[in-house]
Amino acid sequence: MQEWFEHEDSEEELGRILGTIERPVARLLEKALGPDDLSESDGIVLAHVAGEELHALVLAADVLRKRAVGDTITYVITRNINFTNVCFIGCTFCAFKTGPKSPTAWNHSLQDVGKKAREAWERGGTEVCVQGGLPRKLEPYYYRDILRAILEAVPKIHIHAFSPMEVTYGVEKTGMDLRDYLKMLREAGLDSIPGTAAEILDPEIREVLSGNKVTVEQWVKVIRTAHELGIPTTSTIMYGCIERPEHWVRHMLLLRSIQQETGGFTEFVPLGFIHNNTIVYRRGLARAGATLEEHLKVHALGRILLKGWINHVQVAWVKMGPKVSQWCLRGGADDFGGTLMEESISRLAGSEEGENMDPEEFQDLIRQIDRIPAQRSTTYKILKRFPSLSASRPASVKM
Repeated sequence: MQEWFEHEDSEEELGRILGTIERPVARLLEKALGPDDLSESDGIVLAHVAGEELHALVLAADVLRKRAVGDTITYVITRNINFTNVCFIGCTFCAFKTGPKSPTAWNHSLQDVGKKAREAWERGGTEVCVQGGLPRKLEPYYYRDILRAILEAVPKIHIHAFSPMEVTYGVEKTGMDLRDYLKMLREAGLDSIPGTAAEILDPEIREVLSGNKVTVEQWVKVIRTAHELGIPTTSTIMYGCIERPEHWVRHMLLLRSIQQETGGFTEFVPLGFIHNNTIVYRRGLARAGATLEEHLKVHALGRILLKGWINHVQVAWVKMGPKVSQWCLRGGADDFGGTLMEESISRLAGSEEGENMDPEEFQDLIRQIDRIPAQRSTTYKILKRFPSLSASRPASVKM
């Protein structure tokens, strides 16, 4: 597979390969490179490719990436703030939550959250990403109060906070209408929403992973309402667990249909399942995370199926590690994600990829694959570009 990434011109290499692979797959990739969107049946065919057909899929995604965003790879300086790990939901794919009386439980005060945001700002952060568990005794307006505490501590930082699950819980706790609740959060300082809690947007899969979590309909309603109010969100998928390739495709096409209506998604973020400490894996229901081929395939499919609708595909380095992230960035993705500064959810599930990535590390990893590093804002405004190559490093990554 290393030789897949040794070419200098993806479009030229793709043209060569298209004449050697199965003609139905070649025709679909040719269609993908044109103006038309691919259908569900098209996507399912591509989701099952292997060998040289997978190589061609990766190359096609890289061609579309270059057409959409050029050779710039971005990152954002952000800090994750997981304000509590106390949670009653009981997701079988998650090892983050604990009970309120556990010796490992934490509940950061509003002052602590504000302090963490201020520390991020002082370290060059432009964003804080705020999420946490769902305690049964959560104060009804606690999410609003977190936003106020951050805004008071750091008035200019971008607050990216509260998944659709947390928003739904806040609506339940306050008894407010969803639209009014989101307006209240926006006025309190909310700038954007992480599109997590999506996992796989399929009712049968969600029942196994977490029957207590938001339904597909609830997730979509929160996202659509946020977009209608001018609150942008990310979009995500979790893969490598119990789902099948056709679930990836249907999930991505649902995201595409929302984006066609609202235009509110800033990016698509595939999140590989970390299996080590999870209930669903210990019960023998899930596989041991995604294979390298699946990592490549999901990122490439994201670029191809969301072509023209969601321009940015992010790698989750904290789940895949730098090397696999580099491969995916040469197969359709264009964003390296965030510095994080601290990260609890993946770490507690068993990830060993660390909790922080310095901006200089991002820049070096990006240069290794002959791309142009750039720091961005949450909404993909380029804040600073850096030289594309370092004289002291090789021009291409060694796989």
